[in-house]
Amino acid sequence: MSVSDLVVRFGSRPAVARLTFDAPHGQVTAIVGPNGAGKSTTVAACVGLVSGWTGRIALLGSSRDPSRPAPAAERARVGVMLQDGGLYPSARPRELVAYVASLHRDPLDPAALLDELGLDPSTRTPIRRLSGGEQQRVKCALALVGQPELAFLDEPTAGLDTEGRHAFHDLVRRLRDDGTSIVLTTHLMDDVERLADHVVVIAKGRGLRSGALDDLVGGEDCISFSGPLDADLAPLRAALPAGCEIVESRPGRYRATGASDPLALSAIASWTAQHGARSSSISVGRESLEDVVLDLVGRQP
Repeated sequence: MSVSDLVVRFGSRPAVARLTFDAPHGQVTAIVGPNGAGKSTTVAACVGLVSGWTGRIALLGSSRDPSRPAPAAERARVGVMLQDGGLYPSARPRELVAYVASLHRDPLDPAALLDELGLDPSTRTPIRRLSGGEQQRVKCALALVGQPELAFLDEPTAGLDTEGRHAFHDLVRRLRDDGTSIVLTTHLMDDVERLADHVVVIAKGRGLRSGALDDLVGGEDCISFSGPLDADLAPLRAALPAGCEIVESRPGRYRATGASDPLALSAIASWTAQHGARSSSISVGRESLEDVVLDLVGRQP
């Protein structure tokens, strides 16, 4: 699927401002950004729940007309898990998932799917009495039971415990390997690093950067460390080996790239000690996605 120059306004305020990105076929694409970035609004526009948008949205090879609902044949090929709503409170989990499965040509087995997601398919408890995490499992099952070609999952692991998140990760990997394209939004960078092939970073409705996960975080090791805000880095730069560069990735957090040898590490440890920072703040390894996202978002006016 692809989105080009998407604009969504609520009144005079643009919730999405000329957003452009691709979600490659057969991959997991994660849309990440802070609260209010426009992630859920983007998903809502893609699945036809927001009207009046402009730009271009192409799902499964065909462009969407913002003035008309998607044709039934296309809707049957797309699964949707919304952040809010989408459940019948008085229904029981297996009954509801089985009903949705009956609307599709080649669905997954409802009981097996619920069990895979960590919810007892034999439970007679109505959905309104389930915990938040259990309701998340039901919503996920509803989105995926039809074996969609494309699935939108908005904050799918919100409220899930560790076991539930791992079950979700396993299910998403299996569906991706079977050819399902998945677009998910999340605040949990661990989910993204475990699942995503492609990442789109947005803030204030605008796209900041997108690409393969490895391209965003880089391949080389770096040294991350803490220090005073806007510290004078000249003495540290002078003490580091040639080719080592230092940037302040976010207030009070610095990153040295180009050298992670013992000499560089020793110089940085000495500098942090002189400036009252804890040695435990120093980490060596590939830059984390969280640092990349915070850096990109922090640059916005």
